[in-house]
Amino acid sequence: MYKADSNLENDPLYSKVNSPSPETKPHGHQHSSMPRSLTLLFATACGMSVANIYFAQPLLNRLSNDFGIDHSVIGVVITITQIFYGLGLLLLVPLGDLLNQRRLIVGQMLLSAIALIIVGTAFSSVVLFVGMALVGLLAVVTQTLVAFAANIASPTERGRVVGIVTSGIVIGILLARTFAGILTDLAGWRSVYIVSAALMLLLASLFFKVLPVVEREVKSITYLQLIRSTFTLFIQERTLRVRSVLALLIFADFSILWTSLVLPLSAPPFALSYSAIGAFGLVGVAGALAAASAGKLADRGYGQRTTGCALLLLLISWLFISYLQQTFVALVVGIVLLDLAVQAIHVTNQTMIFPLYPEARSRLTAGYMMFYSIGSASGSIASTQIYAHFGWGGVSLLGASVSAFALLFWALSIRVKISK
Repeated sequence: MYKADSNLENDPLYSKVNSPSPETKPHGHQHSSMPRSLTLLFATACGMSVANIYFAQPLLNRLSNDFGIDHSVIGVVITITQIFYGLGLLLLVPLGDLLNQRRLIVGQMLLSAIALIIVGTAFSSVVLFVGMALVGLLAVVTQTLVAFAANIASPTERGRVVGIVTSGIVIGILLARTFAGILTDLAGWRSVYIVSAALMLLLASLFFKVLPVVEREVKSITYLQLIRSTFTLFIQERTLRVRSVLALLIFADFSILWTSLVLPLSAPPFALSYSAIGAFGLVGVAGALAAASAGKLADRGYGQRTTGCALLLLLISWLFISYLQQTFVALVVGIVLLDLAVQAIHVTNQTMIFPLYPEARSRLTAGYMMFYSIGSASGSIASTQIYAHFGWGGVSLLGASVSAFALLFWALSIRVKISK
């Protein structure tokens, strides 16, 4: 929590969020138990929204062929999506503190559907890139959904609701490749985005009907002040800075694997179908589910130990992944270890930063997730460049190097903190 002598106390937003205010509540009545069906709807919407930025990963080879984009630069498709997702985190997520969240969610879903249609009907690489940029920008509705679910849930069930909704995000990321692979084999890659657009329209109509109207306290702050406060958090909180850098590195590693994996698997001697390539996303579910206890360990004061162990697993995972050309068994083991490590660190990161400033969790999330986007974008473009010049061995070395650097950074951050 910020100290009383913090220079934030002169910030209009700081004084506002730290002043007593009543709980946000649905119009006309006090907080009541949130229906399980509505909670599951939130989780489903989060999963589908975040999946939109991952559909392209198993389709890079097809996109490269259809639009005449060289393999060495096709990763820019993922990079553009992630960069604009990062911009959306900074520019759109804070709007939930100023605007009606119900309208914001429905509006972003409708615009997301339009963006997906642009991608699905793209006739040139320029249109494809523009569509992907819009898809990334608007996919941040996921974060708005999480915040709104926390607002309308009763205080006694808020943790459970947010946990279920957040699980939808993880499932959406992991199953996006499977969904894209199956649809591509059945009806071509364009069908992936057209079907997703139809589903987003369906969700928008459902949310328009079922979301409650929420009374909000009118805030005497400007949009620019809200954005500025996100950066101020980084100046004040060392833990946020350290954990954000770790997020950048681990999600760069995550993206290095999943962006480039389609390239060797779709080429001879494997020449796997897009459904088969997408099925590798199912392997990662085991790792992600195994990481569920990381948050509990952090709550018990073992956050640093959990981070160190997970970073070591992340480094080891690349040893197995490097044997892709020899055996799929090693690849599967590597994928499980990598997803386990990344999700464990991600959960631990969030568990450690949320208590810093409970009244500004949406801005903490926005700032932290911006580093996630930078890492994902960097990993995507670097992996395809390295694969084009050095093959899978080069990709494995890149992933291992990033893992080693993350482990070194964490160790140094612990030493610096202890020395102080």
